[in-house]
Amino acid sequence: MHMSLFAGNVSRIQRKTMQVNPVPAKFHNFALFSTKKFKQMKKGWIFILIGFMIFNISAMSQKTSKEKVTKFVIHTDYGDMKGFLYNETPQHRDNFAKLINEGFFNDLLFHRVISGFMIQGGDPDSRNAKPGIALGSGGPGYTVPAEFNKNLIHKKGALAAARQADQVNPEKASSGSQFYIVQGQKSSATKLGSSYTDDQKKIYETIGGTPFLDMNYTVFGEITDGLDVIDKIGAVQKDQGDRPVKDIKMTVKIID
Repeated sequence: MHMSLFAGNVSRIQRKTMQVNPVPAKFHNFALFSTKKFKQMKKGWIFILIGFMIFNISAMSQKTSKEKVTKFVIHTDYGDMKGFLYNETPQHRDNFAKLINEGFFNDLLFHRVISGFMIQGGDPDSRNAKPGIALGSGGPGYTVPAEFNKNLIHKKGALAAARQADQVNPEKASSGSQFYIVQGQKSSATKLGSSYTDDQKKIYETIGGTPFLDMNYTVFGEITDGLDVIDKIGAVQKDQGDRPVKDIKMTVKIID
């Protein structure tokens, strides 16, 4: 079916004060040496412990800062769109990356374009499709479970998964390959619900998007460079089925 968008206790050590007998004179030097040596050893162990703690903290910090982010580029005749996939949506991230590496998207079309809304592609039936043929029902033969996240919104440039309508898809599972990139429009913060943060409201006011799709379609990435390309594609001439009159092919690659 057509992929619609409406659509001590850390043991506590108790210390007892002990009465030490005076040290005989002949053992004074030994006693002084032992005390001094003990203090040096104790100091040395303290430095080792501090060093170990610093090393661990540093290692943890590096591990966090070096979390891998999957980046991609979509080449079109209207320019390139570069972006990255969200780690918060691992199933969609891994599936999209897999399809890219397999060359699945290469030479497919942006088959559905609605100005002020979004541009959609990823239908394998669009490869070499004849003009006027209705598209939007193809896929790889599987769906991806929804991964909704209130922190990932449909701002302009958002990369999200198309899916079948609720009537036949109550779990709102995503198409295995069809995706859309949001163009959207600016929205007044007063029209947004209380579930949005101040930062999210500001994004919709200044950048724009399609907030009515939030928590209904999985957003799994975003375009960071080439937002103007979305506008260029959104402005092309379409037929009655929202398919561009002139084919807009894509080539998608993973980049460093």
